[in-house]
Amino acid sequence: MSIPEILERKRDGAETTPQEMRALLSGVVTGAVPDYQIAAWLMAVVFRGMTPAETATFTKLMMESGDVLDLSDLPGVKVDKHSTGGVGDKISIPLAPLVASVGVTVPMISGRGLGHTGGTLDKLESIPGLRTKLTTGEFREVVESVGFAIAGASGALAPADQKLYALRDVTGTVPSIPLITGSILSKKFAAGVDALVLDVKSGSGAFLRGHEQSMELARTLVAVSRELGKRATALVTSMDHPLGVAVGNALEIEESIDVLRGRGPDDVVELVLALGTEMVVHAGVEKERDAARRLLTSALADGRAMAAFVRWVEAQGGDVAAVEDSARLPKAPVVETVAAPADAYLAGWDTREIGFAANALGAGRNAVGDQVDPAVGFRFPVRVGTRVARRDAFAEIHARTRDDAREGARRLAAAVVWSGEAPAIRPLILDTVVSTDR
Repeated sequence: MSIPEILERKRDGAETTPQEMRALLSGVVTGAVPDYQIAAWLMAVVFRGMTPAETATFTKLMMESGDVLDLSDLPGVKVDKHSTGGVGDKISIPLAPLVASVGVTVPMISGRGLGHTGGTLDKLESIPGLRTKLTTGEFREVVESVGFAIAGASGALAPADQKLYALRDVTGTVPSIPLITGSILSKKFAAGVDALVLDVKSGSGAFLRGHEQSMELARTLVAVSRELGKRATALVTSMDHPLGVAVGNALEIEESIDVLRGRGPDDVVELVLALGTEMVVHAGVEKERDAARRLLTSALADGRAMAAFVRWVEAQGGDVAAVEDSARLPKAPVVETVAAPADAYLAGWDTREIGFAANALGAGRNAVGDQVDPAVGFRFPVRVGTRVARRDAFAEIHARTRDDAREGARRLAAAVVWSGEAPAIRPLILDTVVSTDR
């Protein structure tokens, strides 16, 4: 069957067969299928969806589109974590060294910014010299020597996803449960992991804003993982406001280091511990969640987690001095504050708009190939639910120019919600889906 026929069938709601899917994804990898046809199929999936069997097939073939690492000779259960994307979501950066410091092997494949959300790799590359592009051999060496590695999928791992991921970012085809599922799981399982902990976002800064949609994605991710013979747990977490106080690449690195030193924002620390607890239990390092959490809390307090991070930065070529002295991280030349217009409670944010506003400053991409500015972004010293006096600063803009800062201030003013009464705030962790759930 020709590619146009496959597109027509999906457009009309038919299931793409395994044979058709293989032909399509093979053409994605070889370049035989042009971008405009791939984009057409992606949009058809957004509107028509996929059946459970189709989603599992899509994921498996994406995983098999390149090399699949065999890490079975490394000790223990190999566990990774993935977030569906949020604003200020730097959780992977302190999480991986923390769980590795207590004996969990973590081969972490991460991505770049997608849509309004920041990317772990973009953030890490704020550390001077740090390499996130590793060969499979280098990736394996770092995991073996340090206990964890964080890198992008090499050209050999899930190459079909790398092409689709870049196109989805610029064609309005990000918010699709089957496409999100296939993208996440194909990369993770191609990297040789045995178990996966997922952070599925819900709220104004999530790709899927509604709670029921987020629950559907969580269940789909866990079900497809099980279908492929892997263990998985998904936490559904609130993305009603940015995580922590920093949004922007180098700013989030600085905040991640604060977490590893035991002084990070409460919500970031809580989510790191919650996800880390699931990883420790999956790895069998501890059987009970309470014991796993105590172990992780101890590793933050006694410096083991920070020491693991420093060893990893050095192993991947980064400047350790920049970790020890944040002044060596990239800094924006213009820093301006935004003042509250009246005495009021900061009641909420249009978090998605904050993400796009950060992109407009240069912290993310608006087109494939755009360069990311590591220094720019926002800091939010005032948390949702706090009462602010008129003219007090509720946000800080780190920009390349004063014009950029003024535009950033305008967008933040449009994104913030003020109230005369204290707002109700959803809990950080909303639900949990485990492998036995149906």
